[in-house]
Amino acid sequence: MRSNTHKCVQILLNTINKIIKMAAKEQTIQEKLKQLYSLQVIDSKIDEIKIMKGELPMEVRDLEDDVAGLELRKKKSKEAITEIEQEISRHTANIAQCEALIARYEKQLDEVKNNREFDALNKEIELQKLEIQLSQKRIRENGAQKDSKTEAFNIISARLDGRKKDLAAKKEELSSIIEKTDIEEDELHKKSEVAREHIEPRLLKAYDKIRKAYRNGLAVVPINREACGGCFNKIPPQVQIEIGVMKNIIACEHCGRVLIDEVLIHEVVGV
Repeated sequence: MRSNTHKCVQILLNTINKIIKMAAKEQTIQEKLKQLYSLQVIDSKIDEIKIMKGELPMEVRDLEDDVAGLELRKKKSKEAITEIEQEISRHTANIAQCEALIARYEKQLDEVKNNREFDALNKEIELQKLEIQLSQKRIRENGAQKDSKTEAFNIISARLDGRKKDLAAKKEELSSIIEKTDIEEDELHKKSEVAREHIEPRLLKAYDKIRKAYRNGLAVVPINREACGGCFNKIPPQVQIEIGVMKNIIACEHCGRVLIDEVLIHEVVGV
């Protein structure tokens, strides 16, 4: 009889111990919300790194495009200056040729035998002088164009040199940042995995689903100025009270994000 009583007491004690252990393992709503928000902070930092790593190469590519565009403009500007110089040389040569013809015609004037030959030679001399004046005008015009093109060429060259320096600096910065962020991102992924292990599967599944639904990846947000920190819609006073007492996990009726009281934000240990 005493043996049976002892067994019943032992069974009762074992049952009580199991209940105590189960109660100890059961998380409060506040703890669940803290864990969810801690995971959100970690995942948001990972998102920021991914965005930054996506923007930096774009900045480098933009600079590379600028350099390529300026190099093309510089090349075309140089070609334009060369064409103008060739045109000036052509008119200079034409002036020399006209002057040689004038000298020859003037020499021939001393040997003319009649007025008709004299008038013909004078007419040729006048034509060559007009040709010289025209070439001189073209040289002045081309000279002004050359000055303008040269000024533009110098501006483009200066901008190109500046862009090349910026590109070299940006590439060096990009290399350094990528190396640094790769290490930081790896550490954050490890923290995220650890944080996920302490969250019950049902909540974790809902969290991931909400994150995928929004581009900013926010699934757990605080109430800011009586509004949802995700969609910025007003939260009714009664709902705010429910969120504050933390007896249930409350989601925004507009966007579905999990809402937490700002008090919890200060209690979450920084990651």
